[in-house]
Amino acid sequence: MNILFVHQNFPGQFPHLSAALKARGHDVRALTAETNKRPSPVPVLKYRYKAPELDAESLRFGKTFTEMALRGEVVARAASQMKEKAGFVPDVVFSHLGWGEGLFLRAIWPEARYLTYAEFFYRSSGRDTNFDPEFSQPNPMKDAHVIARTGHLLLAMEQADKALAPTEWQKSVFPDNLLDKITVIHDGVDTDVAAPKDGEELTLPDGHVIRGGDEVLTYSVRNLEPYRGYHVFMRALPAVMAARPNAHVVIVGGDGVSYGAHAPAGTTWKQRFLDEVAGDLDLSRVHFAGWLAHPDLLKLFRISRAHAYLSYPFVLSWSMIEALSCGALVVGSATPPVMEVIEDGKNGLLVDFFDVAGWSRTLTEALADPAKFEPLKAAARQTVLDRYDLKRICLPKLIDFVEQA
Repeated sequence: MNILFVHQNFPGQFPHLSAALKARGHDVRALTAETNKRPSPVPVLKYRYKAPELDAESLRFGKTFTEMALRGEVVARAASQMKEKAGFVPDVVFSHLGWGEGLFLRAIWPEARYLTYAEFFYRSSGRDTNFDPEFSQPNPMKDAHVIARTGHLLLAMEQADKALAPTEWQKSVFPDNLLDKITVIHDGVDTDVAAPKDGEELTLPDGHVIRGGDEVLTYSVRNLEPYRGYHVFMRALPAVMAARPNAHVVIVGGDGVSYGAHAPAGTTWKQRFLDEVAGDLDLSRVHFAGWLAHPDLLKLFRISRAHAYLSYPFVLSWSMIEALSCGALVVGSATPPVMEVIEDGKNGLLVDFFDVAGWSRTLTEALADPAKFEPLKAAARQTVLDRYDLKRICLPKLIDFVEQA
């Protein structure tokens, strides 16, 4: 078949799937944004998109849809050139739901089958919006704006023949009338690479060296921000470090924002919450590592005595599954996406997202008695092997999902 992936950050969720489909003899290509510099396992064509200067005051609730529709128009024009100049006609088009890229492709290739990656659907309650009272106050107009942000998502789902969600909870956030269209298959974790290993050693960017057996508490996200509970984690640290005077804390993540609002002008979320507790911390034992290369991140998970993962009710991070696969003891927030994977006391530990004292107590216990939690670490690894293994479980299902389209 001719298969086209459309994703502004390709390969995004599709590195293994696109490579596997190519290896099976399909003509696999990708259409992505000109600014995307990521390496690709398949031939890539790029579209040029410059974000328009839109008048937010006049567009108001229509701003998000206008932005997404304009990107969709650019992608449709690029697709038309692929058809007319290169003669490429896909049998299957697989796009991401989120950025409007697939909205108008059916007009270019009406006979193709259309798949979409259904990552998330916004609502004004029961999801990320209004979850954290520290950063949100009841506001009907804000809630109405959230509803407006779903317009392009609904249109993309209507255009798709089938949709793919990585977890059951992420599927469940979509409207009931769309659920029959969504298949749940996780992106998968390479458990041969993300695997336990004794004797690991890692030199952190500040020069500090950690090794397997050290008392190390870890926290890893793309960016240090409230959506991933950075504020709660930092507030829990003083009590943990006071109780465990030999513990070192390694914090992985950038200074920017991946989700939600930016920090107040002149600061970052990282600095704001560090400043809040810095006077109560031994900062010589707190190591901000920024972004780590993936092999080093896996080393960190193997060395970690306890790994904290917090998330709003939102998209589940790959890193949490990888930490479990490496045999880490994950202490997770008792929020729906995390609870789908972690069962408290069975393959990890759960703490209420907002319970700072509970986080301090649980993390301290995990650091103090590692032998007690060895069965949970083994069960964590087994959970990934049974449910999220890339080569043996997820990838075969993903290949079938595309080939049966």
